[in-house]
Amino acid sequence: MRSISRRMLAGAVAALLFTCGMAFAAQTEGVIKKIDKDGMTLTLDDGKAYKLNGEMNMDSLKVGMDIVIAYDVTNGENVITDMQLPDD
Repeated sequence: MRSISRRMLAGAVAALLFTCGMAFAAQTEGVIKKIDKDGMTLTLDDGKAYKLNGEMNMDSLKVGMDIVIAYDVTNGENVITDMQLPDD
C-alpha cells in the first residue's frame, strides 16, 4: 500500500477548503464613514461594509477614525476578526 506524502495531503486539504467556500483572511485600512450599531457593521471610506462580531465593543469607534481591520469573508460578508485603533 502506498503512503500519501504530507505535501500531497496538505494540497488535498487546501483544495477541499477552497472548494467548500471557507473563510479567507484579509486586511484593510481606511477611515470609518458610517457606524450601524443595530446591524453591527461599519463602512469605510472605500464604501465596503464590515460586520463586527458580538464580542467587539462598538463604543470606542467613531466616524472619521483611521482604522486597520483584519477580516474573513464568510458567506459573502466581511466579518471583522481583529481591529487596530489609533492611539489616543
